[in-house]
Order: sequence, then C-alpha cells, then structure tokens
Amino acid sequence: MTDLNPLTLHLAAPRGFCAGVDRAIKIVELALSKWGAPVYVRHEIVHNRYVVDDLRAKGAVFVEELDECPPDRPVVFSAHGVPKAVPAEASRREMIHVDATCPLVTKVHIEAGRHFEEGRQLVMIGHAGHPETLGTMGQLPPGEVLLVETVADVGQLEVRDPDRLAFVTQTTLSVDDTADIVAALQARFPGIEGPHREDICYATTNRQGAVKAMAPDCEALLVVGAPNSSNSKRLVEVAAKAGCAYAQLIQRAADIDWRALGDVRSVGLTAGASAPEVLVEEVVDAFRARFDVTVRLVETAVERVEFKVPRVLREPA
Repeated sequence: MTDLNPLTLHLAAPRGFCAGVDRAIKIVELALSKWGAPVYVRHEIVHNRYVVDDLRAKGAVFVEELDECPPDRPVVFSAHGVPKAVPAEASRREMIHVDATCPLVTKVHIEAGRHFEEGRQLVMIGHAGHPETLGTMGQLPPGEVLLVETVADVGQLEVRDPDRLAFVTQTTLSVDDTADIVAALQARFPGIEGPHREDICYATTNRQGAVKAMAPDCEALLVVGAPNSSNSKRLVEVAAKAGCAYAQLIQRAADIDWRALGDVRSVGLTAGASAPEVLVEEVVDAFRARFDVTVRLVETAVERVEFKVPRVLREPA
C-alpha cells in the first residue's frame, strides 16, 4: 500500500540517441583512445550538455573554430556537418581531422552538390544559424543556396532562374512544418526539384510518430533535450499540436516544474535524438519518488540503423 497518488507514465519508443548521434560520440571516444588527450572538437559534437561534459572529462576540448586548434592534435567535426572550407583548411594545415557528420546529413550535402553541378540554384528549408544549416549552405559558393524558414519566406525569394531550382531540408525539422513550406515552394515554382527521398531523417520521423501516438492520452508531456536541439524543440511542438495541453522541454529531472504539473495522472516522456537514456531514467526516478508510477511503453517503430565509424578509427594507430 502506498500513500502516493497513482500516475501513468507513457514512455515513447523510439526515443533518445539516433544512429548518427551514437556514431558521433563513438568517434570522439575512439579518437581519444587512438591518439590520446586532448582531441579537439569543432562545435558541440551533439547538442547535449551532459554528453559534452562527459566527453570533456575524458579529454575532449570543444572549440568554436578551427584556428583555436593546435596543428599537431586531431580535430573532430560535429555530427551537424561543416562547410567545405573547414576540412579544406584542416588539410592545408596538415591536421589529422575526422568527420563525424551524420551520414543522413552527408546525403543532403551530396544532393546539394549534384544540383549545383547540374546548374540549379538551391533552396534550403532550415533554421538560420543552426550548425546543420550552415554546414549544408557552406557546401556551395555564396548565393547558390537560399534559406527559407517559413511559408512567408517563400514569397520573398529572389531566384536566378525559376526553372532551374531544387530544394533540400534540414533533417531535424518537423515533418508537418516542412510539408507546408514544400507545398508553398511547389506552388510558386512548379518546376522545382525535390529530393529523391525525404530528407527528414528516420529518427526525427520516428520520434515524432511516437509523440503523436501518445500525446492525446497525456495531460502533460516532457521532452528531455537541450534548448539548442532542433529535433527536441520540434517534439514539444508536435506534442502540443497533437492535443497535449502541457508540453515542455527539460534538460534534466531538476528542470521539471512540479507545481505546473499539479495533480496530473497521465504524463508522456520522450527524449530528443541527442539525449542519453541515463537522463530519461533520471526523470523516471524523479516521478517514482513523487507518484505511484505505472510505466506504459508506447512503441511505434523499431530502429535497427547503425552507421560505421570512419576507417581511420578502425585502423591501428
């Protein structure tokens, strides 16, 4: 018998680390193992403070730009991708450099290069200033990639030739939001060419699918993730649109606003693609300390995707 109020905790599956994030973290750990500390990392390897702090404790040094790295130490490029100029400069300086860009982001880079070679100007659907957007736009010369963030932006586009256009998308955007912008692009530029396959990554789609499935049954839904994580913030938006009255982004259990939750009896819990499972377990434990918790797994997809690490890290030192 317990004096705690009952609560059903709807636990999303899939949630947390995707294959690209798992690979990026592994790359830094293998680089440290192969070359020893310090290993430099340009930008946060993934958008999660817990992960970054853990790697920092192991000997990773996080910097904003390449010129902060000494030429005699290895440097890893983050999972979000980098402009072409960055590896080119690392090669010029004869630095050991390892690219941890998610292979699904690399696919977008390859598409961008193909369109450029075939004479098309590119429109990128993404968020200004996001590392992935900067990395993708940096694959082509200035002026060759036009950024749109909203449907309204489509109406303001000034293109070189409306008959020679293509578009790509930031992989972590909301599927629904992207569809609206794509429709606006196709309405204004009927001949615009899209990707052969949807650029929204499988992990983004799957995590949003689980949230959509459980949100109508939840009085509140918490997303474990960083405030600078695009895919985590999209999960909050998806939950709200799917009918959940209270959807919040938290970094850790300490961020939970218990007063706002009040006497809820049904809470959803998920995690963005760069949030480790240990932080989800921390939140579950926090609920168990305050409620008589019944966990209900909401599984909408099973992920078996794995990405290999670069060959240089599979070879002996």
